[in-house]
Amino acid sequence: MTIAIGDKLPESTFKETTADGMTEVTTSELFSGRKVVVFAVPGAFTPTCHLNHLPGYLENRDAIMAKGVDEIAVISVNDAFVMAAWEKATNGTGKLRYLSDWDAKFTKAIGMDADLSAGTLGVRSKRYSMIVEDGKVTALNIEETPGQAVTSGAAALLEQL
Repeated sequence: MTIAIGDKLPESTFKETTADGMTEVTTSELFSGRKVVVFAVPGAFTPTCHLNHLPGYLENRDAIMAKGVDEIAVISVNDAFVMAAWEKATNGTGKLRYLSDWDAKFTKAIGMDADLSAGTLGVRSKRYSMIVEDGKVTALNIEETPGQAVTSGAAALLEQL
């Protein structure tokens, strides 16, 4: 079942690489009492994710944060080391949280998993964005067209805030 507006996010744990090494971040820690913008990508460094989807959130970060958002996080079914390399390559340190859903547990729990084996990626996440307030989904944008980041892009999400 796919997560929907009004649903509470399930408990899950992400991995994140920080200056202190690899750490774990739970959904409770990330979302409790906070307004968080989340967007998910099929893969770090993949063309649409790297050249279109993520850059839009970096470019619109200040405008998004000015709307009362506490944090912006990107989630991908990649390991934490890849996410850390992507953070560095995109100059996103201190701007976005780069979270690894390494085992796709969260992605599967919210019904956003996609089998991209035909493209040599295996099980990954669908491309989406959402606004989460105190753990509850208040806006959800699922990209229907592969290779595009319009519905789930930063400009569309900014209009929802």
